Amino acid sequence: MMELALPAEFRPNEFPSASREQWRELVDAVLAKTGASFDSLVTKTYDGIELQPLYTLDDALEPYALAPVKQGWDVRQRHAVADPVALMNDLEGGVTSLWLAVPAASLEGLLEGVYLDLAPIVLDGSVDAARAMLRIYDQAPVLASDVRGNLALTPFGEALEVIREARSAFPGLRTVVVDALPFHDAGGSDAEELGASLALAVSYLRALEAAGFSVPEAFAQLEFRYAATADQFMTIAKLRAARRLWARVAEVSGADGVQLQHAVTSSAMMTRRDPWVNMLRTTVATLAAGLGGADSVTVQPFDAAIGLPDEFARRIARNTQNLLLEESHLGEVIDPAAGSWYVEKLTDELAVAAWAWFQEIERAGGIGQAGELVASRIAATWEARSARLANRRDPITGVSEFPNLAEKPVVRDPAPGIDSDSPAPRGDTTPTPSFSGRSDSFGLPRVRYAQAFEELRDLADAQPERPQVFLATLGPVAAHTARATFAANLFNAGGFATPAAGPTSTPDQVAEKFRESGAKVAVLCGSDTSYADQATATVEALRAAGAERVLLAGKKTEAEVDGFVFLGCPALEILTSTYTFLGVER
Repeated sequence: MMELALPAEFRPNEFPSASREQWRELVDAVLAKTGASFDSLVTKTYDGIELQPLYTLDDALEPYALAPVKQGWDVRQRHAVADPVALMNDLEGGVTSLWLAVPAASLEGLLEGVYLDLAPIVLDGSVDAARAMLRIYDQAPVLASDVRGNLALTPFGEALEVIREARSAFPGLRTVVVDALPFHDAGGSDAEELGASLALAVSYLRALEAAGFSVPEAFAQLEFRYAATADQFMTIAKLRAARRLWARVAEVSGADGVQLQHAVTSSAMMTRRDPWVNMLRTTVATLAAGLGGADSVTVQPFDAAIGLPDEFARRIARNTQNLLLEESHLGEVIDPAAGSWYVEKLTDELAVAAWAWFQEIERAGGIGQAGELVASRIAATWEARSARLANRRDPITGVSEFPNLAEKPVVRDPAPGIDSDSPAPRGDTTPTPSFSGRSDSFGLPRVRYAQAFEELRDLADAQPERPQVFLATLGPVAAHTARATFAANLFNAGGFATPAAGPTSTPDQVAEKFRESGAKVAVLCGSDTSYADQATATVEALRAAGAERVLLAGKKTEAEVDGFVFLGCPALEILTSTYTFLGVER
């Protein structure tokens, strides 16, 4: 056969290796031309972890012997309403385990016809439901050794009796879920979610051991539930770090405890406005959960934040997983992120931060005594996150970015636990309604990242006529389109209509278009050149035409304007103050 040889200049092994120092010199030279510093390329997570623009072999860590993960995962769908038709549709559509948050009296009829040896059942923490489930297992034509799933009890009081009964009758059935979702749903960071869940798990181990369980038996009762978000690399690292942290607890305890993980797509990231984008968010989150090694995954339907999901939404949710498993073959590789310099480094740094937080909780007396510490720490993170959401540095597609004012609202029947975003006051021990049906002993709020912008959209929709902000565009389309698009995007996010002057050549043309619109607020949109030539005259013409407030899209002008809108500006504050100026109240 004829050999195809590459010329010497194309042979990679003959190029000298570039060092990090050489790369840094080239980057600094480019940045110097823009006036930016290298620090502008480094981003920080809410845990203070610095994400570098480049990771190399120098950042590689010794591979950590993580607990083995299985290939693929359980497709787990949640049911909050006892609907046998919906349940069977899920099972026939690819769902392999069920998460049931229904009354105990509904379980027997709901599970009629379900092969309990093939479809593990996970409950939602009710002692009555757990007892009913044990009776169903006892009467079902299934071997005791084949029973899987989780009763999701907390190992205190009456629940301990049920746990003992389950352990004796069905050795493969787990009974306790370490639910980290309350910490995430309150706006907490990834390390806070991990560290608090670790403290919660240790408190459960202590309670089980005090109740007479051996250490291996106690470890065998626990399953962990984590949030999966659209930040795919952080989700991958979080699940990998969680296994590392739990392996350390097991090592110290003298047990061989492999962490069983249930990943649930985040409630906090879901939107009520433009909910179709939630399909994309949950797809990325599911991909990350699979790459991170989750044992089971629940994809929330795209309309879950609105009300009771319909059959179309449920089908899309389960098919998101089916596609990733069957068509993308995502489950055919074990721990595919292993060896990535970035993911390995991020996993390590996240584990270190989470362990430090776990130790802080333990020094405060454990999770049972550290309620105020946990609540205040997560509240501070939510405050920092809210600030970034408010200025759109953390964008929400379809809500704070690229909103669609013409979208047709999606209407659903009310669903248990998602009828309000109202936060519970810190320290209040009243159970807080939530997607997972759990009770939150810390009085943590439930938040959604989009809620502040969506409240403004609701306010606009409630008015007899939609409030508007006029776009005073200067010059031809090419001169103003960039800033006009930015300004429209910003004010649409608050529910404002944004009529525009279109191509103009004189300030009087702009003012006439403004007068025709009937608006009271205007935003100048143009190029730096048009601002220098026309801004002052246009502002005067607009005020003469009745403009009560004039803003400028940009950061500087010699014209006397009332404010500026620009990339990174306090968007939520500007939108809210515009409503106040117009006399529109909540």
